[in-house]
Amino acid sequence: MRRKLAAGNWKMNGTTASLSEIEKLLETHPDPACDMLICPPATLISQMAWRCRTKALKIGAQDCHWNASGAHTGDISASMLADAGAMHVILGHSERRTDHGETDAMVAAKTGAAWAAGLVAVVCVGETERQRDLGATLAVVGAQIDSSLPDGATAENTVVAYEPVWAIGTGRTPTLAEIAEVHDFIRATLVGRFGEAAYGIRLLYGGSVKPSNAAEIFKTSNVDGALVGGASLKAADFGAIVDALAAA
Repeated sequence: MRRKLAAGNWKMNGTTASLSEIEKLLETHPDPACDMLICPPATLISQMAWRCRTKALKIGAQDCHWNASGAHTGDISASMLADAGAMHVILGHSERRTDHGETDAMVAAKTGAAWAAGLVAVVCVGETERQRDLGATLAVVGAQIDSSLPDGATAENTVVAYEPVWAIGTGRTPTLAEIAEVHDFIRATLVGRFGEAAYGIRLLYGGSVKPSNAAEIFKTSNVDGALVGGASLKAADFGAIVDALAAA
């Protein structure tokens, strides 16, 4: 049985004052019936990890470099993130692919670096609106999985997040049937490549998940949780999503 996971991506939001939201979340959800993960900006990882060291909330990061060290000004290695207290790292998010030109090969290299540092890689895949309109969703997602995941993906080191690019931050979401089609396809693709053990890899849905639609999404086939953006910034909103996932 795959344990559900509610993951929050704070993106480029949050300062030390935002730690109060973490305190509120820990007060209201000290022992949830699902896993909780928050990935704040790198500036907050150490402070959050210290506060959550004995709590149910895990702390992750939003990106890493594929090299362990070197002349890469402004970058952070996976081992540095682990040293700061991170346990997971989001890789291949559409905003990184679009804004920074990250390729599948770069995501695969980062994933390998994350594994080597003992981090769980949350690898993101998803199509643009144009690709969906062209009927290429499954082809695009399948190619991203094939090229973004190195050999050796397991339930212990990998989570896959499906995020239709056109639904991120727009308030739009695919239909439940569309979500199920892609998640079922991802599951079949992973099993086809990695074998029966791939049934244990958790699949998250990401794209305008909020308290008002979470429960419905979590009833969908092969949805093991969510990668939440804006709604993860407030303890009340993220807590409501955690509650919906725990009840699913």
